[in-house]
Amino acid sequence: MGSENKNKRKLVRECELEEDEEYETPFIQKDGVTESLPNQDMTTTSQHLFGDTEDGFSISIIENMKEEYGLFVWPCSRILAEYVWQQKARFSSAHVVELGAGTSLPGLVAAKMGAEVTLTDDSTRSEVLDNMRRVCVLNDLNCKVLGLTWGVWDAPIFSLHPNIILGADVLYDTSAFDDLFATVTFLLQKCPESVFITTYHNRSGHHLIEFLMEKWGLKCAKLLDGFSFMPSRKASSLSGNIQLAEIVLDAPN
Repeated sequence: MGSENKNKRKLVRECELEEDEEYETPFIQKDGVTESLPNQDMTTTSQHLFGDTEDGFSISIIENMKEEYGLFVWPCSRILAEYVWQQKARFSSAHVVELGAGTSLPGLVAAKMGAEVTLTDDSTRSEVLDNMRRVCVLNDLNCKVLGLTWGVWDAPIFSLHPNIILGADVLYDTSAFDDLFATVTFLLQKCPESVFITTYHNRSGHHLIEFLMEKWGLKCAKLLDGFSFMPSRKASSLSGNIQLAEIVLDAPN
């Protein structure tokens, strides 16, 4: 991805950051998220709660307020992580790959559920990959961390055999959609009963995604309003038109 696309993505992310109520007062306890005050490097640790005190847990995420978008926990990530928590039986013993994981909240929740998890992000983004390793240690979770660039067919992708693929806000940059869908299709074909679960901001309608699914031989098995399953105390701090889709291989007629 070129520097121009990265700058455009970062600019839009910054605009979303200003609009998101969660970040208007980012260093207090609010709606199941507690954030520490940032240090001189603008690094902070947020605590994300799932369930109640009896059967729940928290995930600690290291965020950096001055780095690129990959080191924030964005609304799509929180919504997908909540969905994983609510589908806990489905994730127990699953083989999970999170694409474009960034701060990795959904994948870490899946690992807490007993899944075998591989967290991936662009192989050129060493600072994001290093942060993923740190949050695994911080949460005492044994996840694999792998550099994986969409549309690049190097050795790492051939070692993956997931039955669940996760992706929070990966349907963002239209110029990367074909590379993303090529990667997703390749992984789904390795395990034909597998599913790609993604959350995304519905900025321009579902039509482009429908076109790409048809192009790559995929179909949407489930489409949900991202706020329909969120607890009210968590949903109240989020904004936007966020959807969750479960995408599978489209069986030939």
